[in-house]
Amino acid sequence: MKYDLAIVGAGPAGYIAAKKAGDEGLKVLLVEAKKLGGVCLNEGCVPSKTLLQAAKTYYHALHGEAFGVEVSDVRFNFEKANAHKTKVMDGMREGIVGLMKKRKVEVLFGQATLSEGRKITVDGETHEADNILICTGSSPSRPPIPGIEGSNVVDSTGILELEQLPKSLVVVGGGVIGCEFACLFGSVGVPVTVVEALPEICPTLDPDLAKILRSELTKKNVTFHVGARVEEISGSEVKFSVKDESLTAQGELILVATGRKPNLANLGLDNLRVDYDERGGIKVNERCATNIPGVWAAGDVTGRAWLAHAASRMAEVVVHNITGRKDHMRYDSIPSVVYTSPEIAVVGLTKEQAEERGMKVTIGKIPMSINARYLAEHPGERGLCKVVVEEGTRRLLGVHMIGGSCSEMIFGAAAMLETELREAEIDEIVFPHPTTSEVMKDVFMAVR
Repeated sequence: MKYDLAIVGAGPAGYIAAKKAGDEGLKVLLVEAKKLGGVCLNEGCVPSKTLLQAAKTYYHALHGEAFGVEVSDVRFNFEKANAHKTKVMDGMREGIVGLMKKRKVEVLFGQATLSEGRKITVDGETHEADNILICTGSSPSRPPIPGIEGSNVVDSTGILELEQLPKSLVVVGGGVIGCEFACLFGSVGVPVTVVEALPEICPTLDPDLAKILRSELTKKNVTFHVGARVEEISGSEVKFSVKDESLTAQGELILVATGRKPNLANLGLDNLRVDYDERGGIKVNERCATNIPGVWAAGDVTGRAWLAHAASRMAEVVVHNITGRKDHMRYDSIPSVVYTSPEIAVVGLTKEQAEERGMKVTIGKIPMSINARYLAEHPGERGLCKVVVEEGTRRLLGVHMIGGSCSEMIFGAAAMLETELREAEIDEIVFPHPTTSEVMKDVFMAVR
């Protein structure tokens, strides 16, 4: 059968592309090897953030004295938290099924293999398409550490399948994923040790934010070792060295969170002669087109952004270009969030990134504690809002925040960057009072 668009992978890129293409009247085929929703819905962001919210609720109940809330015998029921997680996932998956049915998208489950002439074979049946979108996502990567195949060693997928809390946890890798799980388990009383190879956790973030996050997570049963080289995993013991000192960390469970890799195997990409980039992902241009006409790629499989919402935006760009609307990716205005407590939310450039591009910049930063709403809702929690501004034009280049509610505020900063607002224009925006969002206006008082 011939389709206008065949999509391989039904994650945040795939089902969004199918939805938009269906809205445009295209005949669409959507192929998924596992479950609708992809890694994000079934093995990543949705289940992990649901459990993080459960842990946060428990932690707030346990430490509610500052609000005058005094309770005894507070317990965290991991079984019920998992049941809630499953309910959320099932509901979202059913929603995707409804979206596809409404738009008459044909959904096939199985392994897709691509071949020349924009052909796609699923379970022995071959289909043709004018356009093919590859969005097969990514998988956890595992470094070559001796002992990493141990039965008590899990990745970010395996840890979400736990039925009971571990007595202790060692996290190898202090990036975003590692810190989120450290926060989750530490908040409910599990002693956590994070071992990170680089000098600071979450190394892609603004250094001020990473430093505050590390400090705040130590209040939640989390111990950090940075600049640490893991040498071996032996049973429940992780052996590592910091400078010339040999150290060990004990954990009933060991989580390896050292990054992800694009899912490229068994797709037949070599048959298409698709180019790859230096990161190992499918190489695409700003329109998400590959070097092969009619073949597109979006999401983690491209090795860019590694965010579900970035994948969805890339999918939109693909469909827009297929249907004649000029559109392209603007990665600098895509926000990202670390769902720890406190949260981190960022969009745009850091000072260092801007200077690497030859820009002259100035920064402004203020503590979240100058904000009344933040003080009322987050007593004792450190927070920071930091902006990067281009010197000559006073154009906003980046916003970097740590503190409660940041994930719900960052979209406003993303809109400012997308529309290239200047400091004077932002000064004219009215923010409701009292809200934590006011810090995004107040921070400009500190810009020098």
